[in-house]
Amino acid sequence: MTLFSFNPLLASGALQFAFEKATLEGKITIGTLVIVSLFSWTVILTKVRQLWIARREARRFFAAYRAARDPLELFRKNEVFEGAPAYSLYLSGAEEFDYHLQHHAVAVGGGRRISAASFDSVKVALERTASAEALGLEKGMVVLSTAVAGGPFIGLLGTVWGVMETFSGVARANSASLTAMAPGVAGALIATVIGLLVAIPAMFAYNFMVTSIRAITQELDNFASEYATALEHGYVDNRPLAEELSEANRMLAGQIERSNEQLGDRILEALRTPEGVVGRGT
Repeated sequence: MTLFSFNPLLASGALQFAFEKATLEGKITIGTLVIVSLFSWTVILTKVRQLWIARREARRFFAAYRAARDPLELFRKNEVFEGAPAYSLYLSGAEEFDYHLQHHAVAVGGGRRISAASFDSVKVALERTASAEALGLEKGMVVLSTAVAGGPFIGLLGTVWGVMETFSGVARANSASLTAMAPGVAGALIATVIGLLVAIPAMFAYNFMVTSIRAITQELDNFASEYATALEHGYVDNRPLAEELSEANRMLAGQIERSNEQLGDRILEALRTPEGVVGRGT
C-alpha cells in the first residue's frame, strides 16, 4: 500500500491548467511579472559577480598595501587590482597627491612634501571616489527592491481582477456551483503565485547584497581614513607657522648671503682688471 505519493508541481499540470483558465488581464499581469523577474535575475547575477570580484580583489589589494612600507609604493610600481573599490580610492588619492607633489612641493629637511592646503584637495578626491564607489555598488538595487515590494501586489492585482471576472461570469450564468467557479479562481490565483515567485528570490538576494554592500562601504570609509593618515604623516608639511616662517627666513638669508658673495667676487675681479673697467667706461 502506498502511504505517500508525490507528483511534481509542473508535472501535475496545475500551473498549466491555471494559466489556461486565466483571463486576458491575468495573463497580462503574469507577462508583466515575468519581465520584472527577468530584470531581477539579471541584476542578481550581475551583482553577485561584481561583489565576488570586489571581495576577491580587495583581499589582494589590502594584503599588498599592508605589506608595503610606503603608502605610495603600489602606485609607483603600477600594480593593478581591477574591481576592488578600495584600489580605485587608493589610485584616485595617489594620482591627486602625486600631482601636488610634482607641482606644489615644499622642501622640508632636504625632502619634498606638500602643504596642508594641497592635502585638502587629496582628501576631497578620496571622499569623491568613496561616494562614487558606493553608488556603483548600489547601482541596480532599486530593481530588486521594486521586485520585492511590487511583485506580490502586481500578482494580487491579477488575482483580484480574475476573481472579480469569475464571480461576474457566475452571476451572469446564474450558476453558483463549484465546478463553474473553480477554473476561474485557479486562473486568478496563479497571478499571486507568480508574484511570490518573483518577490521571494529578489528578497533574499536584496538582503544578502545590502549587507555585503554595507560591509564594503564601511571598509572603504575605514581605509580612506587610514590612507589619508599615512599620507599625512609621511608627505604633508604640518610644521607650525612660526617654524615655517623661521625656515623661510633662513632660506632667504642664505640666498642673500650667496648673492653678496657673488657680488663681492665680481667687484674684486673688476678691481684686479682696471684696464678692462676703464675700457668699458670709455
